[in-house]
Amino acid sequence: MNVRPEDLEELRALVGDDGVLESEAARFTYEADALTLERGRPDVVVLPRSTDETAALVRWARAHGAPVTARGAGTGLAGGSTPRRGGILLSLNRMDQIVRIDADRMFAWVQAGLVNLELSNRTAAQGLHFAPDPGSQQVSTIGGNVAADAGGPHCLKYGVTHHHVLGMIVVLHDGSVIQLGGEACDAPGVDLASLVAGSEGTLAIITEVCVRLTPLAEAVQTLLADFADVADACRAVSAVIAAGIVPAAMEIMDTTTIGVVEAWLHLGLPADAGGLLLIEVDGAAASLGPQVERIAAIAREHRARTVRTARDAGERAALWRGRKSAFGAYGRTGRGFAVMDGVVPRTRLAEAITGV
Repeated sequence: MNVRPEDLEELRALVGDDGVLESEAARFTYEADALTLERGRPDVVVLPRSTDETAALVRWARAHGAPVTARGAGTGLAGGSTPRRGGILLSLNRMDQIVRIDADRMFAWVQAGLVNLELSNRTAAQGLHFAPDPGSQQVSTIGGNVAADAGGPHCLKYGVTHHHVLGMIVVLHDGSVIQLGGEACDAPGVDLASLVAGSEGTLAIITEVCVRLTPLAEAVQTLLADFADVADACRAVSAVIAAGIVPAAMEIMDTTTIGVVEAWLHLGLPADAGGLLLIEVDGAAASLGPQVERIAAIAREHRARTVRTARDAGERAALWRGRKSAFGAYGRTGRGFAVMDGVVPRTRLAEAITGV
């Protein structure tokens, strides 16, 4: 696509002067996602503020034969927001409003550019939160979470993003706007919202989402166990599940990850550990004590050197900060690394991790 001055004027007429970025520096900013293995510089960046503006941009692009790539915060790791064919990079970051919260029916309508954590912060006073919590939760957008069907540490118990989507408003390839699903728990018709979730922008551009809100747990307990050998930590994971316990989250950090996180954040993590196992349980306060004791016993049976429980919310937040900052900690090292998700039977987790 060769962007002409008249093209820029037409785009500005659709989204305003400040909604069109064509400088070299701006286009460079949008050429890759968080992994940066795949790059592609857009010819122009546009930032709509509404579904109507998004639809108008798509119609314009179709009429001019211009490729369109939708993007949220750019925290993805799969290249879905990379404009490999140039054209228009359609950034949804300015569409960051909470449209409506219905606490009684436990759902919220939000624009696609709303930051994930912002929704939970806004609904906490009502005893609710948005359960999907990817590692990029503090900066990633809900539209991007839906497009990538993001998970997060707590997906072990609460599921991935599409489990928390009731409906969405999307813009199709021809600029038409449709609603998929709705506010009901089981909307009539084919569940096309679940089809679009995880499609990385290839089927439609998500502009608004109706998300399910989940009650905050009455109590939460977070444990940290450290092991001399990461394989023992992996075996402990399998044993906890085999014991019939379903924690809210279980996360492992190997010795290299511990080292880069500790060098950055100075959280007091044991630098000589071969592996750390972070386990969180939540639910009724009366039920957590026995679960914590059983998990700690299983960890010790698998040669955990120490097992400690976070004393308060601040210590719990610090432990999770260590885990959720791991990607950024690796990025600070300037070394080449690759990230991928794998699916491994839990009984062979130790074999997989030590093999890697």
